[in-house]
Amino acid sequence: MSIEQLITEHLDIWTAADTEKKSGRGRSSGSAGNVYGIKKLRELILELAVRGKLVPQDDSDEPASELLKRIAAEKAKLVAEGKIKKSKPLAEITDDEKPFELPVGWEWSRLGQIGVVSSSSRIHQKDWTDSGIPFYRAREIVILSKLGHVDNELFITQELFKTLTNNGIIPEHDDLMITGVGTIGVPYIVKKTDKFYFKDASVLIFKNHFKLFTGYIYNFLISPYWINKIHSESMGTTVHTLTIVRANEVLVSIPPIAEQHRIVAKVDELMALCDQLENQHNNAAEAHEKLVTHLLGTLTQSQNAEDFNTHWQRISEHFDTLFTTEASIDALKQTLLQLAVMGKLVPQDPNDEPASELLKDIVKTKDQLIKTKKYQKTGKLKQKEFKVNYPESWAVVQTGEVCPSVVPSRDKPKSFSGDIPWITLPSFPSDGWYLDTSTLDLGLTLEEASEYTARIIPESSVLMSCVGRFGLTAINQIPVIPNQQIHAFIIISGLVPEFLCIVIQAVVKQMEDMATSTTIPYLNKSNCESIEFGLPPFLEQTRIVAKVDELMAACDQLKSQITSANQLQQKLANVVVENTIYE
Repeated sequence: MSIEQLITEHLDIWTAADTEKKSGRGRSSGSAGNVYGIKKLRELILELAVRGKLVPQDDSDEPASELLKRIAAEKAKLVAEGKIKKSKPLAEITDDEKPFELPVGWEWSRLGQIGVVSSSSRIHQKDWTDSGIPFYRAREIVILSKLGHVDNELFITQELFKTLTNNGIIPEHDDLMITGVGTIGVPYIVKKTDKFYFKDASVLIFKNHFKLFTGYIYNFLISPYWINKIHSESMGTTVHTLTIVRANEVLVSIPPIAEQHRIVAKVDELMALCDQLENQHNNAAEAHEKLVTHLLGTLTQSQNAEDFNTHWQRISEHFDTLFTTEASIDALKQTLLQLAVMGKLVPQDPNDEPASELLKDIVKTKDQLIKTKKYQKTGKLKQKEFKVNYPESWAVVQTGEVCPSVVPSRDKPKSFSGDIPWITLPSFPSDGWYLDTSTLDLGLTLEEASEYTARIIPESSVLMSCVGRFGLTAINQIPVIPNQQIHAFIIISGLVPEFLCIVIQAVVKQMEDMATSTTIPYLNKSNCESIEFGLPPFLEQTRIVAKVDELMAACDQLKSQITSANQLQQKLANVVVENTIYE
């Protein structure tokens, strides 16, 4: 089967196997990545290329063994002329070393036999300048490999570069730069117009003294075989490292020169096809996302029950085609939260005591708590905007009207030796409402809390992120002490804490608009206390929470099915790739 047939016959696998994205309850999904199936297809193309399975062999091609003989002769000549140093002989290649069988006419060689792998002279930090000749580290080479250009920030002087040109190794046209630290093994082909120097050890150079076809060598250096080989043998512990010695020893599959050119032409052709498939997939996904967003928006913008029912009927008729991705399920979750806090998720009951009466009791209790100095007085609230038409039985309030709130101290505790849990944002639940304090290992004693000037937050309070990412919420079931990234709302009887969590997750945009920011957006005490929302009767709050729990569970179940289907597609893509490589 030709590679073109392989692509077309399994097109559904390549485009359906999407990249997994993680997200939490009522929160936006992660940024989109490359399509998993097409990523595997690209890897397959490169793997077939270096194994001699991408294009047919031609018996009339000069075998690679002749090319290697010429390279050996030219290398000996350059050593004799003193143009390159004599390198330490590399070990003979044994049959046991060869990772796979090559076609007739191909040969195995070590990278150090077909060129010279080296590094630069050491450049000290004192030699860095703000202008002159660009000085590249591994990070710049990675960007160059990806984009073909880089905004550089480090330079060396023209004079120093001239000295290095006379005494050392500099990048020249058709040499290959290879990253040696961090993201190792990433290649870049030096262009005619390039003029730069590079950091020793951080970047290696493959000096192409023998004028090899760098297009093939480049494809070899981005193939799964190369990547897996150098990482499996990486000498780094916390940081991966590719040394000159190891790079020299890596086996390279060498085709005849004519076939190298055919391989690169075919790789370019197939990668362009992959680009088209990926663009089509992403365009379709973007159009799908816009359609879902528009249709869900019609629900929250409905002016009356008749409009709402009409829009919901249209969505329900096409539910199976609309909600097929994790992103669409996340959008549905956010819409459900918005409908919940607008009074459109459960019907109102005329027998419920109106929220206006409930509000009187809450305010009375709150005032008493502040009068006894148990909590601070609420600050000046921002003016209400009344953007939502809430049901008649609801009351428009701000968090500061119904909750005493606490901003934790910005001082850091000096010690942790107690049982009152110390809460940070990473301990917030990704699904559900409640903190799992049993997994926390940091806690304060009453004395430590007093020294830290910390307020102990009573159980059943609502904790909310107030720095960076908004909409994160948690309910503590035992007293806790949060850090300064968390604002705490003390719940008064009559306000259901889970309902306040729903409100906070639904009004993320309102909080983002209020946030103050220098480098990281944050909400001060006044911002946190000025969050505006509709307060339903108490019994309706409980019905809303129950309905949200029910619908979120259904969404999670649907998302799990989507995830399972996507994982199956990924496995199918992997199987097709493996069967094709090893057939």
